[in-house]
Amino acid sequence: MKNLLKGAVLFIGMFAATTVANAQQKIGHINADEIFQQTADFKTATDQLKVLSDAKQKEIQDMVALLQAKEKEANDLMLNQSEANKAETQTKLQAIGQEYQQMQTRVQEVQKVAQEEVGKKQQELMAPIQTKVMNAITAVAKEKGYAYIFDIGSGAAVYYAGGDDVSADVKAKLGIK
Repeated sequence: MKNLLKGAVLFIGMFAATTVANAQQKIGHINADEIFQQTADFKTATDQLKVLSDAKQKEIQDMVALLQAKEKEANDLMLNQSEANKAETQTKLQAIGQEYQQMQTRVQEVQKVAQEEVGKKQQELMAPIQTKVMNAITAVAKEKGYAYIFDIGSGAAVYYAGGDDVSADVKAKLGIK
């Protein structure tokens, strides 16, 4: 009986100690995406990506304009076709058709390569910014003694009831006003 009583007291003591320890953990929340997008680096990277994307889009538009010119050339030939020049016109139309198909294939290839280049550049520019923001969040959490910080912007926290919003501290750490 004494052992049972000692066990019960030990269990209650451990339960109380665990409860007190858990109650002392600080939990905070943040919207990391919002902070990420407010950094000066993000704005610079976005501008660089826009310039690259616009250049690639212009290149594709120029190629499409050439396709449209070929199409117009074929239409003009068909309109001016007569019995006298039918054989010659058909030969020209066939050549234009082959050239048109080659150009279409080239446009599709250029579009694919452009998407890959923009995606690669985006990853190259954004990864260091993400690392910088995560390092700032980690530093703030350690400085302020937080056990957990949930990112409410990404849906990582299903539910949070209060907690401290440490966004202002992370923004200050990154120099965002």
